[in-house]
Amino acid sequence: MLDMGNENRQNRFAIVIPVYNHGAQVAHVARQAQALGYPVFVVDDGSTDDAPLRLAEVQGITILRHLKNEGKGAAIMTGFMAASNVADYALTMDADGQHLPEDAVTLMEAVPAGERPIVVGAREGMNADQGAHIPWTSRFGRKFSNFWVWISGGPWLSDSQSGMRAYPLPEVMSLDIRARRFQFEVEILVKAKRRGISILEAPVRVVYPQDGTRVSHFRPFVDFMRNTKTFTRLIFTRIFLRH
Repeated sequence: MLDMGNENRQNRFAIVIPVYNHGAQVAHVARQAQALGYPVFVVDDGSTDDAPLRLAEVQGITILRHLKNEGKGAAIMTGFMAASNVADYALTMDADGQHLPEDAVTLMEAVPAGERPIVVGAREGMNADQGAHIPWTSRFGRKFSNFWVWISGGPWLSDSQSGMRAYPLPEVMSLDIRARRFQFEVEILVKAKRRGISILEAPVRVVYPQDGTRVSHFRPFVDFMRNTKTFTRLIFTRIFLRH
């Protein structure tokens, strides 16, 4: 496992946070991430709320901006490119406050010495009998995604939709991921497995406020159709193109 006390590892990790209209939460998330002591890259994906103003209040982070909304995957790739200048692993987390940034340490410590896997943060308490406050769309989407990632030739995971992950940067940046919205996070798992990159899971906590303050841009019908299109393409290439 990682020797977190080794000073030579201090620049190995950077944190990437994609943001789209998360003004109410993003400054708090960025400050919590910054407290870990690693470079923080926040990618504002064309926000139209007060997220840019909130982020401007946070000193010491790098803010990258898309002039228009290009999608979560596009924002993550922008963050990867910037982070690759200072680190060889990127830790991604969502800006809506559902992740606890300190859990990023769990992902770091899950990287075996001498290996370079993707580590996915498996959110605990997502089952109906564990977290009645978890939106049904999140529970259904996770099960749907887990199955089709596997059918597409990806790994069998318990939480293929988790946005909290550790990515080895040189490897994943060369995977030719076509999806640029939410589907990016499932396509990258399939393409990584095909390339021989190992994929691990580590438990992380999840927080879904019950007061309605969480902002989600997941649209069940639209994103279901986009997921279906992405999985159809991945299955086709698996069967007919053998890659």
